[in-house]
Amino acid sequence: MVETGAEPAKTRTIPDTGDDNAPQDAVGSAPLPKILIIANQKGGVGKTTTAINLAATALAAIGSRVLVIDLDPQGNASTGLGIPQSARSRGTYDLLIGEAEIGDTIVTSEVPGLDVVPSTVDLAGAELDLIDMERREYRLRDAIGGAVADYDYIFVDCPPSLNLLTLNGLVAADAVMVPLQCEFFALEGLTHLLRTLDRVRRSFNPDLELQGVVLTMADARNNLTNMVAADVRQFLGDKVYETMIPRNVRVSEAPSHGKPVLLYDFKCAGSQAYIQLAREILHRDEDQSS
Repeated sequence: MVETGAEPAKTRTIPDTGDDNAPQDAVGSAPLPKILIIANQKGGVGKTTTAINLAATALAAIGSRVLVIDLDPQGNASTGLGIPQSARSRGTYDLLIGEAEIGDTIVTSEVPGLDVVPSTVDLAGAELDLIDMERREYRLRDAIGGAVADYDYIFVDCPPSLNLLTLNGLVAADAVMVPLQCEFFALEGLTHLLRTLDRVRRSFNPDLELQGVVLTMADARNNLTNMVAADVRQFLGDKVYETMIPRNVRVSEAPSHGKPVLLYDFKCAGSQAYIQLAREILHRDEDQSS
């Protein structure tokens, strides 16, 4: 986990599990960033939108160095950060199957301090290629390697399913952030995801934490939004961020222009919400590190 002040960063250690397939610490005692996976098995909950805008709007904009790893075959995070197809000659597919080092896949975005490992069309077939590979669950963790020393935060945007790609993200991550749409079936999907996190902790990554749940597409005028928010807060307490991301047309428009909403419309409600969410995340990290 990274501390945000002048204090030295903590190091992440990999416990000895007695399993030859357990993940290895590729950079020894070098400071490692917080690796956050943005995950939810449901589609349309604002997962990629949160990955793009939290990374760009919130963290890169206030001085942190951020890497976004696009692990979704749809490549929406890459598109939303303005990475053209012509710049995606290598990406997460090449990384996972071992045909490229991470330094060969990183592309610089228009946001200062924000880099991207883009998704390519080949990623759609990655699961079939990974099935028979050694350490298939640890491919991303192994591939990230020493590049972590260059970044304060690494965000992994996952597909809307609990497949082998998402499992690679969970095994590589320090913590999980869950975007949750304010709708009727929100808690049902969240319960399923939390059970998956427990299984991943037991089998692959005992240090994996639930960083928090962010409520998305919120409309404070809607009784359903308020009911869902109250239910989720009762269920998970302070794991639910106070900041809620409102429904905002500017947030929806920004990806079509290849920009995070901060660059598209800084003053809109969506931009301001993601800035506030970033502050809340950083403050929580500082409190936990002190």
